[in-house]
Amino acid sequence: MPKTTPTGTLTFHVFTFHETTEITEITAANALPNPPQPEVILMTYQTQTERDLRLDLLNSLLDTPHRNLDLVAPLHDEALALDPQFYGHLAVWYQKEGVVRDHQEVFIANLLASDWQPHRDAGFMLLQALPPYQVSRVLRFMKRHKRKVPRATRTAITRYLHAREADPQWFDRAAMRGRKAMKHLYASLHVKPGVRADAILFKNDPPEDSLAFKVKVLAKAETPEAQAEVIRTHRIPYVVAVGTLRTLTSNVLTALLEVMTPQEVINHLKSLKARGAFDDAEVKALIEAKLTKAKTAKRVSAYKAKVAQAFVDVDADTAKRLNAVTDAQVKQQGRIKRPTALLVDKSGSMTMAIELGKHIAALISNLTTAALHVYAFDTVAFEIKPGMGLLRKKPKHKLTLDDWERAFRGVQAGGATSIGVALDHLRRKRRVVEQVILVTDECENTAPYFTQVYEQYRAEMKVAPEVVIVKVGYASTLLERQLQQKRIPCATLTFEGDYYALPNLVPLLTRPSRQELLQEILETPLPQRPDRSTVAA
Repeated sequence: MPKTTPTGTLTFHVFTFHETTEITEITAANALPNPPQPEVILMTYQTQTERDLRLDLLNSLLDTPHRNLDLVAPLHDEALALDPQFYGHLAVWYQKEGVVRDHQEVFIANLLASDWQPHRDAGFMLLQALPPYQVSRVLRFMKRHKRKVPRATRTAITRYLHAREADPQWFDRAAMRGRKAMKHLYASLHVKPGVRADAILFKNDPPEDSLAFKVKVLAKAETPEAQAEVIRTHRIPYVVAVGTLRTLTSNVLTALLEVMTPQEVINHLKSLKARGAFDDAEVKALIEAKLTKAKTAKRVSAYKAKVAQAFVDVDADTAKRLNAVTDAQVKQQGRIKRPTALLVDKSGSMTMAIELGKHIAALISNLTTAALHVYAFDTVAFEIKPGMGLLRKKPKHKLTLDDWERAFRGVQAGGATSIGVALDHLRRKRRVVEQVILVTDECENTAPYFTQVYEQYRAEMKVAPEVVIVKVGYASTLLERQLQQKRIPCATLTFEGDYYALPNLVPLLTRPSRQELLQEILETPLPQRPDRSTVAA
């Protein structure tokens, strides 16, 4: 409806439908030559603000500071305030699909502190599945950032502790692996522990049938054979045994590896190597067997094996096995069914972009069931084709990070920057892609410019690729602002060396469209507490 301003000028609010909502005020200064009459203006308000905010949140989830909740919190606060309904569904979806625990913890904390009961119920249920150290982190986060611990949170943690006390074996394992966290939960919320919990956690007088008592037995065992027997029988965790025993013989190392999970072996590779595990052939064989199992294990972080390799000086064979774990775990995250281009900036000072490009290529190459085109560029485009001779001999060969390391060999940073040159090469080659991943600092200084080439590519190829910018170095916002002005769909990831965050790219690439991903999230149901009826969100 028109409204009359104090000066008597008619002001019409016209809402135009673009990638983002635009509101244009028509006044005497900017009126059309033949303005429409108020009574015939169709006031259709098809807002895209909600969708854009949702996409912005998804994009921001890629900017993941590992183990830094202080940097994650403001993003979540804004998202929760702007779209609480979507935030709740995203929180539940991310517990299953997300890979960064920092986000998982903040999601649960915000749900528990929400004013909306379905949120609190969902947070209650999600918290029950966390290990003690993460519950402790949720509690610390709420005290520091929320300045309070709502009743819903106290109830959720109290139920969490009582549920574990009700199952002695479950409690023993939780207390053994997260003793400090468990004590923090009881003490901070003034939860009275049961007799068994009190004896184990606070009185240091564990009952004889408890795992804590068996650790005392381990400490008193005089021979490596006796120590190994206690470890096998009672499945003593590696970190507990290391803290209990002064030396780890091959017998003890063998027993520990038998009871360790594949993820635990990866987590403690550096410690195992320092204690001579790689020097004994039989012990090393057990490590290799665990790494083989890690390829299909459900609770192995997709990139943890690769990160572990960077911190442990292992032999070539073990390094190859670690790479295989990463490749296998990444494949379980879905398939990329859209033709994709990975364009890596190799201009001056872009050494980090080149290194990151190898990792992204390894991450996505075995997920693609459609075409994947990889280029490095400065002012010209260089196509990267790994292992072509090998692929001709072995058509079923799966590309690894080692293959991409070799493919990028000789690619060095230098020269000016034309981000559009690689897309222009695709246009001239008539290669259709539906999504483009740019690894760059966005500092484009030479034609052809990306946004100009994009419009030409879209017109000629009859396709509008979605763009993901992976920002490296001292990145600007130049390109993303240009894309926004042109209404070109764009997501961004700021990479600061945290390879744990890379698998967050996969959900954006494996869904047919961002809109379908948003719909999948919105259709994720909020879990309900079984002890009361909850209205579905």
